Amino acid sequence: MSTSLLPVGQLSPGHDLGGYIKAVNGIAVLSAQEERELAFRLHDEGDLEAARRLVLSHLRFVVHIARSYSGYGLPQADLIQEGNVGLMKAVKRFDPNQGVRLVSFAVHWIKAEIHEFVLRNWRIVKIATTKAQRKLFFNLRSAKKRLAWLNNDEVDAIAKDLNVKPGVVRDMEGRLSSYDAGFDASPSEDEDSAYQAPVNFLDDMAADPATQLEDSDFEEDSTRRLQLALEDLDERSRDILQRRWLAENKATLHDLADVYGVSAERIRQLEKNAMKKLRQKMGDAIAA
Repeated sequence: MSTSLLPVGQLSPGHDLGGYIKAVNGIAVLSAQEERELAFRLHDEGDLEAARRLVLSHLRFVVHIARSYSGYGLPQADLIQEGNVGLMKAVKRFDPNQGVRLVSFAVHWIKAEIHEFVLRNWRIVKIATTKAQRKLFFNLRSAKKRLAWLNNDEVDAIAKDLNVKPGVVRDMEGRLSSYDAGFDASPSEDEDSAYQAPVNFLDDMAADPATQLEDSDFEEDSTRRLQLALEDLDERSRDILQRRWLAENKATLHDLADVYGVSAERIRQLEKNAMKKLRQKMGDAIAA
C-alpha cells in the first residue's frame, strides 16, 4: 500500500520513530493549487478525505518543529504526537479564503500543543502557570546558550527584550536550574546518596531527649509498681500470673490445672482475682 494512502491513525511515531519519519518524508508535498482545492472541499463540503490528505502532507513539517524542542529531555515521539494534534486542529480551522498557505497557519497550533506538553511534563511541579511565565520560560530557554548563570547584563537584556522585570528573569532562571526530587530515596540508589532524600531531613519527634527521658521514666516506674504489686499477692496467684503472662513460654489454663490439681475453670477464676488485685495495687501506688 502506498504511504500516501495510509490512514492518519496508522502513522504513529510511538512504535518505530525512525520508520515513522521515513514514512512521512515519503508523502508527497501538495502544490499550492492542490492544497487550495482540498482546503475548499473541507471548508465548504466537510470532505474528510480532503482533511486526511491535508494532514498527511504536513506531517513532515511537524517532525521538523518537534526536533527544535529536543533540549527539554522529553521523548521525541511524544513531541511529534502532540504536534500532530495541533496540526489536526489547524486543518479543522483553516480557511482558504484568507489566502495563506496551511503551513503558515498551522505553525501556531503545532507549537501551542507542544508547548502545553512540555509545560505539563518537564517538571512534576508546574514551572510556569501564567501566560507571561510561559512566554518567559520558552524565550529564556532559547536565550540561555550556556550552562553558567546569566550575568547582570544578560539578565537586563532579556528583561528588556521580553518587557519584564529583571527579578522575574532571575526567578525563572532559578526554576529552570532546579530539578525534581522524590520524597523517598529510590530503591536503586546506594547508601552514599540515599541520605539526600527529603524524607531524611524531617524532624524525628521520637528522637527528642525530653520525650525519651519521659518515656524511660514512665517505663521504669510502671515496672517498679508491677513488681511491688506482685509481691503483695499470695504465692499461688503470683505464680499463675507469671506463668500465664510474664514467662517466655506461656502456660495454658490446663497446664496450671495439672500443676495445682484443680480444674482449668478454677485456675481461670484465680487468675481473674489476681489480675483484679494487681490493678488495684498499681492504682493505689499511682494515687499515692
